[in-house]
Amino acid sequence: MADSQYVGILESEWLKKTEELVKAHPLKTQEIKAVVLQAWADIFESRLGPKRFQIGKDIFPKPQIMGFFLHELIPLEFSARYPKRWRGERTKLDKDMVYIPDDRFSIEIKTSSHPSQVFGNRSYAQEGETQGNKRKSGYYLTVNFGKFAGKSGNPKILLIRFGWIDHCDWIGQASAKGQQAHLTAAADKYKLLTIYRGE
Repeated sequence: MADSQYVGILESEWLKKTEELVKAHPLKTQEIKAVVLQAWADIFESRLGPKRFQIGKDIFPKPQIMGFFLHELIPLEFSARYPKRWRGERTKLDKDMVYIPDDRFSIEIKTSSHPSQVFGNRSYAQEGETQGNKRKSGYYLTVNFGKFAGKSGNPKILLIRFGWIDHCDWIGQASAKGQQAHLTAAADKYKLLTIYRGE
């Protein structure tokens, strides 16, 4: 599965192929959705230190920190549920979530505080199938969430999507100093299935 799953398939048929790939994955979308929402809730339930400081009450982390928590908690939850099947990343060869029986089903996780878009490092858009030694193509779980905004309550999960992204689906920033990459419009539309949309 290192090669594109969409070779020879018309763009108009990409969505059907994505649905097939998602259906073939050992994790079902309902469970993925439940774990992401639980991980998000767990962030706000956690207490820090003897004074039991609480995120959303005493601490209001920037989006990068909230994304980091999600990025760590989601694999931890799956590895706790299925210790012989799932584990988190251990080496630079690993995806963020490793499916132990068959690495073809391992998952890369992308989080963003943008309402709908997700971003990768600029290296994702550079030529070559690997980033370092990690394959860029494969299954992706993307999560978009809101930001803290004054005293209006805790931010929510806005969007959860799951699908297959190829390394050629990423476009780097035009600026030589730009460090981000974004998905092509077609990949964003047809290669990620929406499994949850917040209110």
